[in-house]
Amino acid sequence: MNFRYLPTTAEDRKEMLKEIGVESIDELFSDIPEEIRFEGRLNIKEAVSEKTLTKELSRLAGKNKDLQNYVSFLGAGVYDHYIPSIVDHVISRSEFYTAYTPYQPEFSQGELQAIFEFQTMICELTGMDVSNSSMYDGGTALAEAAILSCNQTKRNTILISQSTHPEYREVVKTYALGQKLQVEEIPMKDGITDLEALQNRMDDQVACVIIQYPNFYGRIEPLKEIEPIVHGQNAHFVVSSNPLALGILTPPGHFHADIVTGDVQPLGVPQSFGGPHAGYFATTKKLMRKIPGRLVGQTTDEDGKRGFVLTLQAREQHIRREKATSNICSNQALIALAASVTMTALGKRGIREMALANVRKANYAKEAFKKKGFEIPFEGPSFNEFVVKSKKPLKVVTERLLEKGMIAGYDLGKVDPKFKDHLLVCVTEIRTKEEIDYFVKEMGEV
Repeated sequence: MNFRYLPTTAEDRKEMLKEIGVESIDELFSDIPEEIRFEGRLNIKEAVSEKTLTKELSRLAGKNKDLQNYVSFLGAGVYDHYIPSIVDHVISRSEFYTAYTPYQPEFSQGELQAIFEFQTMICELTGMDVSNSSMYDGGTALAEAAILSCNQTKRNTILISQSTHPEYREVVKTYALGQKLQVEEIPMKDGITDLEALQNRMDDQVACVIIQYPNFYGRIEPLKEIEPIVHGQNAHFVVSSNPLALGILTPPGHFHADIVTGDVQPLGVPQSFGGPHAGYFATTKKLMRKIPGRLVGQTTDEDGKRGFVLTLQAREQHIRREKATSNICSNQALIALAASVTMTALGKRGIREMALANVRKANYAKEAFKKKGFEIPFEGPSFNEFVVKSKKPLKVVTERLLEKGMIAGYDLGKVDPKFKDHLLVCVTEIRTKEEIDYFVKEMGEV
C-alpha cells in the first residue's frame, strides 16, 4: 500500500514502548501530575478520509482571492512580480530543497556557492562592500542594522523616518525595547523625510538614521541630501531598499550608506500570504566583523581547486553568547537561492529593464488617475507605488472593485488616520495597459 507518510501502527507503538522500558502510554506520561492532564476529547472534528479532507481543504482555499483570478494593484511591501520558470526548477532540486545549514563545507559546496553568488549580486545592487548570506525578512534585517549601529557607536538613539514601512518601524521598536534603546520617528513632508526636522533632531547621541528608498509611499528619498546631515554627527546612515528598484536607482552605497538592508521578495519570491521571504544585509568592510548571521567566502583547496567555506560566523551558536553580534538563528538559504536564480536569469540588463517597466507603468497609471480627476497627494519621482485620494469611502470602493476582479491597493487609513480614504496603488511590470486603464475607469465610475 502506498502512503504519503509513514503511519504509526499499534505494533510500532508497542515496540517503541518496549525499547524505552515502559508498558503503556499512561506509564510514559506518569511524571505529569494527574490534576494537570487533559481528560476527555479535544473539541475538533472527527477524522475523515484523505479524499474527503482534500476536497474540504480545496473548498476552503477556493475562498481566497488569488492572483490567478484577480488583478492585483496591492503592494505595500509584498509585490506581484514576474518569476522566471527556472526558479522553481532549481529550488525544487533535492540538494537545495532539503539542505540546511552548511556546517560541513566539504559536503555543502553547492549550497555554499549559491549563497556566495547571492552575496556577490546583493553587493553589486547595493554598491556595498560585503553582504551576509540572508536574514529572515526585510524588517528583521533593518532592526539588526539599528542594533549594530548602537553597539558600534556606543549611542542609544535610533532615528527612523515616518516614511519607512510601518511594520518595519514596529519591528525596530520591538528589538530596541529589550536593549533599552530609544527610537524616535522623524516626520514626513510632501511624502518624504522632513530634512529640516531631521537636521534639528541630530545630536551626538544619535546612533543611526533609517531611511527607506523608495519609501513606503512610493517616493524616492533624497539620499544625497540626507547623508551629510547624518554623517555630520558621526551617526550611521542606514537605508532599507527594494532590491529591484536598485536596478535603476543610484545604489545607496554611492551615497556613502553604512548599512543597506531590504527584502528580496521582489526578486523571484512568491507573495505566499506574506512569507517566507528573505532579508538581505549589506555593509562596509569596516563593519564586516559586526555583521549578523554569517558570510560565505571563496578559497582554494590544497590542489588549487576553487571552493567555498563559512568565513565568518559571528552568531551565538559559534561563539560565546556575550560576544555574538546577533542572536538570529539561521538564514533563508532556499529563498535567497530563488532570488539568486532570478537575478542570474534576468541578468544586469534584464533587471534594469524590469525596474524601468515598473517606473513607466506606475507613472502611466498616475497620469491616468490625474486625467480622471483624482488627487495625487505626493508629486515627484516614484518607483512603482503612489498614493491616490479616493472620492468615496475607500471601503466601498475596494469592495466594488473586488467584485470586478481587482485587488485595488492598500488602505493607508489603517496606518495613519490622516490618510483616511487614501489608497496606496502599486503597478508592477506584469500589469498591462488594458488592466491599468480598466482599473482607473472602474475607480472613476465607483
